[in-house]
Amino acid sequence: MSTHVKKGDTVVILTGKDRGKSGEVIRVFPKKGDAIVKGINVVTRHLKPSMVNPQGGRIQKEAPIDVSKLMVQCPSCQKPARMSHVRSMDGRGLRVCKKCHEQLDK
Repeated sequence: MSTHVKKGDTVVILTGKDRGKSGEVIRVFPKKGDAIVKGINVVTRHLKPSMVNPQGGRIQKEAPIDVSKLMVQCPSCQKPARMSHVRSMDGRGLRVCKKCHEQLDK
């Protein structure tokens, strides 16, 4: 499954408990259709004491969120927008904002 988001994109959350918040994409899982966004969908994990972590305890980390719940935020117009895909002169695929017609990929 191909995704419309890439690592480093700023995205806006469309649904769920974090609706309306924005964050940077840290990692994308194209086969699963998930992405991890910084500061979004934070869950608490309980760690058992071990040799590596003798203290144990609870840690908070970002959990994956489905890419269908994300919309890319255009860096030039600062609005969440759909992206169109065009080919450049050298054959590379580029993403273009449908609102302001600016290139997302440089």
